[in-house]
Amino acid sequence: QVQLEESGGGLVQAGGSLRLSCAASGRTFNPYRMGWFRQPPGNYREFVAAINWRSNNTYYADSMKGRFTISRDNAKNTVYLQMDSLKPDDTAVYYCAAQILMGTATLKDEYDAWGQGTQVTVSS
Repeated sequence: QVQLEESGGGLVQAGGSLRLSCAASGRTFNPYRMGWFRQPPGNYREFVAAINWRSNNTYYADSMKGRFTISRDNAKNTVYLQMDSLKPDDTAVYYCAAQILMGTATLKDEYDAWGQGTQVTVSS
């Protein structure tokens, strides 16, 4: 059973930065891919970024390219999301997710385990 725990959310002014972390635990943690999604107030959960666990492949939503960077530390079973040049529209609950077997990086229904989420609020 994979358990995921996000941290690093908070309140930041527009133009600022935050770094989210997602620590995974479980007897044998070896997913195919890890992803970040977000759910803005009153909206659906949407794809943000993903990274393959055993290769350098990364994936980003178009609106996040150039501002967000996903990375991982396999030794620590941790995935990160560095968020720069934040905008008020980035306000959301951010979730990390694990895709155990190969699937589509951007589809939330193809992820198998989810964290509880961490709130990110960007003030104008």
